[in-house]
Amino acid sequence: MMLMKSLDRLEETLDQETAALMARDLSNLEEFNRRKSQCLLEISRMVRTPDIHALDQKATKRLQNLQAKIETNQDMLQQHMQAVQEVASIISNAIQKAESDSTYSAHMNKAGFGA
Repeated sequence: MMLMKSLDRLEETLDQETAALMARDLSNLEEFNRRKSQCLLEISRMVRTPDIHALDQKATKRLQNLQAKIETNQDMLQQHMQAVQEVASIISNAIQKAESDSTYSAHMNKAGFGA
């Protein structure tokens, strides 16, 4: 069944991406995203067909397992996004502090203070 092949590809991609995220290897995120999008496009086209309503118990169990993998992958992606936001916030605060310090110092020097 075509659906199972698409699910295989999606599951393999999720496993690879989750493993990469756990290893902090972010070098292939763009490729993983492309592959997931392609798989999801294939699957979304298939689920619109009348055959999808006749899924057997094995296919239903497979979809439930895939849902768990998607949730794990989503959790890992969220953790990385939170880390990126925290780092960006630290950098932003450091830049603001550096700019405000130098602006204040320059203003003080021009006014004759601190010399």
